[in-house]
Amino acid sequence: MKTKRLAAALVLALALAGCAAKSEQQTVADALGLDVAGGTLLAAGDTHGGFHGDGVSCIALSFEDDRLENQLAADPAWQPLPMDDTTRALVWGVEDETGSFGPLLADGEGTPLIPPADAGYYRLIDRHADQATPILERASFNFTVAVYDAEARVLCYAELDT
Repeated sequence: MKTKRLAAALVLALALAGCAAKSEQQTVADALGLDVAGGTLLAAGDTHGGFHGDGVSCIALSFEDDRLENQLAADPAWQPLPMDDTTRALVWGVEDETGSFGPLLADGEGTPLIPPADAGYYRLIDRHADQATPILERASFNFTVAVYDAEARVLCYAELDT
């Protein structure tokens, strides 16, 4: 009887361990396919939850050397800054003669979660089921954006799901 209880407890412990939350570094590494070992967590927040899992998450990691920058420079999925118009609208917002749009990755007061960067790399991953409609014309959003500020050696990673 003791053996069965011990076995059941072990199975339960292993199952719960498998459900443990990933570290912020592992989340970024998995989502972006990067080696972020050695990155120091600067900030993290996540409002995802509820029935549909809508929300925004943001993670900022700093690096002491240029290993990450070298990785990004060699990866064709990453583009050098400045951002294209679509990504800039999502991350920092845009204003023109027709009005303003964004930023969508912002706090409750409209302040962008990702600080401006002049030099570095960025990546936009569109995770929406509707890939035919331009991203800025959709009624809902599911995307990941990452921005690496080469001067500050900071990688900001953010996801929005609506």
